[in-house]
Amino acid sequence: MEVVLRPVHDSDLPVFFRQTNDPESARMAAFTVEDPADRDAFEAHWKRIRASSAVNRTVLVDGDVVGSAAVYGPPGEREVTYWIDRAYWGRGVATAALRALLAAVPERPLYARAAADNAGSLRVLEKCGFRVTGRDRGFAHARGAEIDEVVLSLPA
Repeated sequence: MEVVLRPVHDSDLPVFFRQTNDPESARMAAFTVEDPADRDAFEAHWKRIRASSAVNRTVLVDGDVVGSAAVYGPPGEREVTYWIDRAYWGRGVATAALRALLAAVPERPLYARAAADNAGSLRVLEKCGFRVTGRDRGFAHARGAEIDEVVLSLPA
């Protein structure tokens, strides 16, 4: 299985939209947009982030689009994020994609956040060198409630 990153193409967006509308994936991610079915908001969001200083990449497995990975935010506060199609969970795709992203974006420190009960994502982040630096609570649209989250950092 070959995991690679490449710049986001317009043709990737329908795949990303479908992925963010998978209820189980959204529940696990927890901190999603308020209405993932709002296609106009989705398109506007991607237009903004593609025009920003964020580093956005499409995750490919053996040539197929399976997700996205990004580094975003102001210098000194940049965060990583990723979304992998549920069909690929547990196969090491997220870990390989995040490692590739970190190799392409050498700036440090970087930060990440994950729902406290998202053991898979926390494991991916820790395998890639992130360490827990705090805890927080926030409203998770995908769960309709305030939940615990873990704050992690990858030091310089």
